[in-house]
Amino acid sequence: MPTILLVDNDPDILAALSVALEWRGYRVFLSQDGKTALEKAGRTMPDLIVTDCSMPVMDGIELCRHLKLYPALTAIPVIMVSAQTQPHRIPALWNAFFFKPIDLDAFESSVGLLILSRPTRETLRPVCSDRAMSRWHPVSSALLS
Repeated sequence: MPTILLVDNDPDILAALSVALEWRGYRVFLSQDGKTALEKAGRTMPDLIVTDCSMPVMDGIELCRHLKLYPALTAIPVIMVSAQTQPHRIPALWNAFFFKPIDLDAFESSVGLLILSRPTRETLRPVCSDRAMSRWHPVSSALLS
C-alpha cells in the first residue's frame, strides 16, 4: 500500500485530504510543519509528500530543500499546495503544484501518476555527484544553490 505524508498547518485541510486519499487506498501520515515532516519522512519513507507552502517552523519550500539534502529522501516526489501565488519554482524541488482550494480530481490523478512513476525503493540511488557517506548523511547544500 503506497504511503503519503501530508504536511499542512490547517487541520481541516489535513482531514479533507487524508479522507480523500485513504478512500483511494493510500496509507496517510500527517504533520503540521516542515520540521516534523522531515523527521517523519526519515522514519516512514513515504512514496509521496504533499506539503503546504506557508507553514510555521519550516515552510514547504525549506522542507523541499532539506529533502534534497538526504540521498534517502531525494527521490520522494513532492506536491506543493498554496492559497497564495505560486512561489518561484526552484528547479527540481517539487513535482507538481496546486492552488487551494484543491481540485480533488486533478489532485488525485497527479498523486496516482507520481506514485506510479516513482522507481521502486530497491532501485533508488542518489542523483548527485557529491555522494554522501551514507544515505542519511546530508550532501552539500551548495548543490541546491
